[in-house]
Amino acid sequence: MQYPPTRSADHTDDYFGTRVPDPYRWLEALDAPETAAWVAAQNEVTFDYLAQLPYRAQLNARLTQLWNYERFGVPERVGEELVFSRNDGLQNQAVLYRQRGDEAPRVLLDPNAFSAEGTTALAGTAFSNDHRYMAYATSSGGSDWHQVRILDLTTNELLPDLLDWVKVSGTSWVKNGFYYSRYDAPKAGENGLSGRNEYHKVYYHHLNTPQADDRLVYENPAMALGFRWADVTEDERFLVLSLTDGVADGNQLLVRDLTDPTQAEAWTTLVDGYECSNSVVGNVGGEVLVYTNYQAPNYRVVGIDPRRPAEAHWREVLPESAHKLESVTQAGGRLIADYLHDARSLVRVYAETGEFQHEVALPALGTAAGFGGRRDATAVYYAFTSFTYPTTIYRYDLARNVSTVFRAPSVDVHPADYETTQVFYPSKDGTRIPMFIVHRRGLELNGRQPTYLYAYGGFNVSVTPAFSVARLLWLENGGVLAVANLRGGGEYGEAWHQAGMTPHKQNVFDDFIAAADYLKAHNYTDAAHLAIAGGSNGGLLVGAVMTQRPDLCRVALPAVGVLDMLRYHTFTIGWNWAPEYGTSDDEAQFRNLLAYSPLHNLRPAAYPATLITTADHDDRVVPAHSFKFTAAMQAANTGPHPTLIRIDVNAGHGAGKSTKLQIDEWADVWSFCYANMGVVPAVR
Repeated sequence: MQYPPTRSADHTDDYFGTRVPDPYRWLEALDAPETAAWVAAQNEVTFDYLAQLPYRAQLNARLTQLWNYERFGVPERVGEELVFSRNDGLQNQAVLYRQRGDEAPRVLLDPNAFSAEGTTALAGTAFSNDHRYMAYATSSGGSDWHQVRILDLTTNELLPDLLDWVKVSGTSWVKNGFYYSRYDAPKAGENGLSGRNEYHKVYYHHLNTPQADDRLVYENPAMALGFRWADVTEDERFLVLSLTDGVADGNQLLVRDLTDPTQAEAWTTLVDGYECSNSVVGNVGGEVLVYTNYQAPNYRVVGIDPRRPAEAHWREVLPESAHKLESVTQAGGRLIADYLHDARSLVRVYAETGEFQHEVALPALGTAAGFGGRRDATAVYYAFTSFTYPTTIYRYDLARNVSTVFRAPSVDVHPADYETTQVFYPSKDGTRIPMFIVHRRGLELNGRQPTYLYAYGGFNVSVTPAFSVARLLWLENGGVLAVANLRGGGEYGEAWHQAGMTPHKQNVFDDFIAAADYLKAHNYTDAAHLAIAGGSNGGLLVGAVMTQRPDLCRVALPAVGVLDMLRYHTFTIGWNWAPEYGTSDDEAQFRNLLAYSPLHNLRPAAYPATLITTADHDDRVVPAHSFKFTAAMQAANTGPHPTLIRIDVNAGHGAGKSTKLQIDEWADVWSFCYANMGVVPAVR
């Protein structure tokens, strides 16, 4: 490969007496003409290479065919109507519909009209309690910055209200307005896509007023970092404030009784400190129901009376169990609890007082999500999915404990043609790690099957079975899909999460390497036919593993990865990941980070064929991570396999990416895998 030349600058940082070169620091200047020229030159090389790959056009055509099926989101009841999203197949963005009874659905909002390229997405909706208004957020080009607008549901007309610089925010209605969170606008000359985000604030916006008149509800001028998030209980009684500090992994929980005039500006602390994760499920009269991992690594629900918030007065509603309590919703006078049993859903229904009522029968081994509704609901809706079970929407009758299909997709897939097994393998230290393996039924295990190994391993995120048409193409062409549930995730509660956090992050990489070794030892594949993949924190995973074990696989696919572990916290909201990783500002944490930081552990070696993917509007994991890693790896790679970077334009970290961009990217990923594994796919 003839790569574009990358200037190497003489830049070195001193960390506690250790001098660390950073020759590609200039690539952090995302708006600089030199960076733009480098991006254009790299993309030209990458897309010229991809254009020459065999089967790329056929794979794109087959993906387009597979993708072209009707998909629905989980409905929400708004007054007498259901509101739900629907994509007719190849629309770049799903359309929001409203439906009354058996009448034909009507378009409520079409995000495809937001931009000509389909790159502006709907990022969230919230309905006023009188069902008159809908606040909705939009994201342009995949950015985490949102704009909020208001739609009058009776006239279907937009109000003049426009809110800017909204990020990490909900929209919580009370009377004729709502609470939301935002930052101050960037100062002149600051890059809004890479600059550090500080001093998050909560405001109340009253309808038909300019944003400049919004009332400041909460700020902490002494604390630059951390998020401030407001929510309101369904009955509009309690305003709940969640506070993080950007250092610890949990959050404080404060509450204000909006019906009590004496509490007009007062806050009552329900849960103090930042060591545990807490959120409000709802309330029963004067008692607030809190989902927490305080003294419960697998999570529980407690009732807290704000008039007596001391721990001694807490009431245990749903005790901690052997299974991780993944989420809880309050609907129809019940609590619907979604537990994880070995990374798959187990759903149970309880009375609001905590008495068990029944278990929800799910159609297969997989993932259920949804179950939201108001306290007067008689039915709720949920989505069910698995690796070969296309996402299907169910209506669940709360009184009868019966699920019926609300919308089922028609996809060119026959689940009976595939099999999913769950295995458990030992990691380097003997810890038992679960992994799902999916492939065609009756596939010959000859030790050479093309295998795609995916994982995440961080931030308490649980990776559970889910359907993907992109992965279906891999499966129907004889590929093996393996999904490992590494430490650092949330599959087994907070103890599992902490086992993969700083200073134990190496456990995550060891778990992933052991997954690859298991697949080889059990005759699924070999190094020449293995691809490893992950995005964001999973991109860090791939980057760390490929630098520690360049011989492990033939293809590496780090997507939107956190790859410069010494400087990640200096960009946008990267400081928020400090509890997970630690930062280079602390000497012990610096030495831990330096030991595995992908950028800093590249050395002359024969690396796997690597396709690094990122996007120019990624303001969560800024593309400078991928730029610097690409430049360093192209200089270090002594082997015959390519090191390429694929940079999407008008796209971000992943959310809201248009259908066309998704299809194009997956066609390139699979083409790259097949070509570098020497595999001929049986493309239909």
